[in-house]
Amino acid sequence: MTTILRIDASARKERSVTRRLADAFVASWRDRSPDTQVIVRDVGRTPPPAVSEEWIAAAFAGENRTPEQTALLTLSDELIEEVETADLIVMSVPMYNYGMPAALKAWFDQVVRVDRTFSFDLSRGDQPLEPILNGKTLVVLTSCGEFGFEAGGINEHTSHLLPHIRTCAKYLGTEVLEHVGIEYQEFGDARHEASRTSAYSAIPDLVGRLHIPVDSIKAA
Repeated sequence: MTTILRIDASARKERSVTRRLADAFVASWRDRSPDTQVIVRDVGRTPPPAVSEEWIAAAFAGENRTPEQTALLTLSDELIEEVETADLIVMSVPMYNYGMPAALKAWFDQVVRVDRTFSFDLSRGDQPLEPILNGKTLVVLTSCGEFGFEAGGINEHTSHLLPHIRTCAKYLGTEVLEHVGIEYQEFGDARHEASRTSAYSAIPDLVGRLHIPVDSIKAA
């Protein structure tokens, strides 16, 4: 059985473009595997707190962690366990000011944690960080008000959403990252409708490429 961790980052609810795109992805996946388990973490509606000096001290305390410090990391532990459980992570993420929403950044800060999702060893030289998790697939479903953020696009140099997620994703154990996005949202013209149609049309094909039949998993 496949476990999906769905992370919704939009501050919008019913009007969210990315939430509806994630709905379509999960529905398409469940058409193939009805018994798929889906864990929903809605950081858009319930943002994790920003890390504090006390949180950082607790994260780095290791075996010397006090009960109070352990309690301070309770949410972080819960979020990391959700990532550990997931085979597939689906993020529905609108672009805010050319980057990720603050709520999703707060989620990453709670999850990317020493001795839980990465190890730190100075004997590795100038690259002492190494991911602990592996074998996961990340699907990023985005929306943006403008357009042309792809490589060679008119706004490529202003895009900090997908590049930031891609950089952090290795600490989620991601080995495959797929992206489907809807553009031109603020224009609201035919180009937006074409982009929206293209994104929804891409979902079944993407699910088909990523899907591993349950029988194959059991036989492996």
